[in-house]
Amino acid sequence: MNQHAPPSIAPVSPRSIAELDLPATMLQDLLLKTMFRRSLTRVSEMAEAMHIPVPLTQELVDTARQLKLVEALGSLTSEGSEEMRFALADHGKARALDALTQSEYYGAVPVPLEHFAEQTKRQSIKKVTLTPETLGQSMEHLVLPKGLLQQLGPAVTSGRSVLLYGPPGNGKSSISNGIRDAMGDHVYVPHAISYGGQIITVFDPVVHTPVTPPAQTVSRLRRATTHDQRYVCCRRPAVITGGELELAMLDLVYNPVARTYAAPLQLKATGGIFIVDDLGRQAEPPQALINRWIVPMEAGYDILALQSGEKFVVPFDTLVIFSTNFHPNEIFDNAALRRVFFKLKIDGPTKEEFLKIFGLVAKAKKMPLDETSLIHLMSRKYPEVDHVYANFHANFLIDQMIAVCDYEGIPRQMTPDLIDRAWSNLYVDDAEIAH
Repeated sequence: MNQHAPPSIAPVSPRSIAELDLPATMLQDLLLKTMFRRSLTRVSEMAEAMHIPVPLTQELVDTARQLKLVEALGSLTSEGSEEMRFALADHGKARALDALTQSEYYGAVPVPLEHFAEQTKRQSIKKVTLTPETLGQSMEHLVLPKGLLQQLGPAVTSGRSVLLYGPPGNGKSSISNGIRDAMGDHVYVPHAISYGGQIITVFDPVVHTPVTPPAQTVSRLRRATTHDQRYVCCRRPAVITGGELELAMLDLVYNPVARTYAAPLQLKATGGIFIVDDLGRQAEPPQALINRWIVPMEAGYDILALQSGEKFVVPFDTLVIFSTNFHPNEIFDNAALRRVFFKLKIDGPTKEEFLKIFGLVAKAKKMPLDETSLIHLMSRKYPEVDHVYANFHANFLIDQMIAVCDYEGIPRQMTPDLIDRAWSNLYVDDAEIAH
């Protein structure tokens, strides 16, 4: 897997204040709020906190000094160099506090929405090069139905929506994660973006995994960087939601206390994958969820709204994967199904595939295989359920046997009796309970 993002997609570091393309007032307020909240005195520290080059930060400080917002304290020897120290003047503290009442956001300078849209095109999910070999390697730990990878490859490389459906416990979630792992390149995620004077945070450590960008040398006074530090070089993101997904999670998140916005889930997934797992288990009807995605999936853009009600367009560059245990006809109408470009059924394993899975799981969990016990399982237990196999059965049964052995203080082993005890927890008796 490639360990460095392709240099061609790296956003270029701004060389002037004008290239930041933000209002002067916003930049001054960000400087003052950052100095105030972080108690910073050196330009190198401010540049690091605001994620912009030192010369640009120095220019902001010089302007603040001219406006009597910042005052010089003198120099301080640091790392062999003398660096001037600065502090907020009384007028600067007052303005910082006033700016904080309007928005608590400070730190990284945001990227204008238009610039973010341009960067999104450069690193689009649709530009991912995925070969059969790469996809196969990411799925090699799974036992997949024959021919599935041949269907899955075109679905992923198209960057279009995918619906995985079939009986529960047969690896739909694992396949979704394998797709994410197959995309071995990286994208640049902005700390925040700006629209209409509002700042929207995008980088989320829960969603985004930073990686080391191409080699960069650092000194505190002069940061020699290879890309715009307002962005974080990350693995292509993957947002995974399940039964907790609500339509409100797809809107801007406004914090009324801090008076700041956070990007919705699909915007955080830009350049990556959005997995809607267990579709049909949410409080929202599946039809309502798919209706919310129709325009973004087809048009390549999404529409968000500020607290004021003003709506604006943001890029939608995300591979959406829906995973459900329901038959698509049960949860979608024909119009919705037409909007989902690829529909792949994930069936349970055959007897041979199940035995292979069972062997792999037993080996991974250091559980010795026992031929008599396997014959008992296949000839006595599975006829009870019409020989319907599921991928999760192997893990479940072996974990049950391990739990019994560990509790009873006996070596981990497989016996017909332990198979029976494990099986009793796999299915619940249908007998009625008297009240």
